[in-house]
Amino acid sequence: MNKEKRITVLLAEDHMIVREGLKHLLAIEHDVLVVGEASNGHQAVAMTAKLRPDVVIMDIAMPQLNGLEATRQILHDIPGTRILILSAHSDDAYVERVTTLGAAGYLIKQTSAHFLSEAIREVHKGNTYFSPSISSRRSKLKHETLNRKGLFISTTVPLSSREIEVLQLIAEGEANKQIASALGISIKTVEKHRDHLMRKLDIHDTAGLTRYAIEAGIIESSVQLTII
Repeated sequence: MNKEKRITVLLAEDHMIVREGLKHLLAIEHDVLVVGEASNGHQAVAMTAKLRPDVVIMDIAMPQLNGLEATRQILHDIPGTRILILSAHSDDAYVERVTTLGAAGYLIKQTSAHFLSEAIREVHKGNTYFSPSISSRRSKLKHETLNRKGLFISTTVPLSSREIEVLQLIAEGEANKQIASALGISIKTVEKHRDHLMRKLDIHDTAGLTRYAIEAGIIESSVQLTII
């Protein structure tokens, strides 16, 4: 098959060994071409804008900008992009959050390798694709919660995209100077965002912000944030 007709893919995964494994798996697929790699959410957003891949394979737990917020930004800026989540987390809260954001599919890393290329092809066609275990749970949940409107609606404080970026970097232990450098803003602006976060969340120390970020899924745990 000609290069032009291949499905172009961007890998967004912070672990190099995992990216190498994914590239090796996809290299044998005649109709798939890996065109780029990103090791954090900011790179994923920038490289998607530059390379315009057909499909982005996105991990959730990435440094600097998590995969959820990267997904939201990509689909806002380049709505034709198809995003396939590949994550170690299979919690229903994660799955519902990314599908609400517009991701086309969700695979857990424990899924058999042959599902990956199948998923890429399906989401490229405009379909959705989920790991078999997730698909089964979604079908059951949909049946059990029929007409229970609002089951997955978040009740937490809504945060802006920039506030989420700042909060993640705070939770990762970055100082104001490093956050300012990473986001291309002034230290004064970082301090203002930090102050807004503390007032919005009624949290008054860095340790509390870090706990909130973990509980909200910005770093690792179950995702409950409403992004505005």
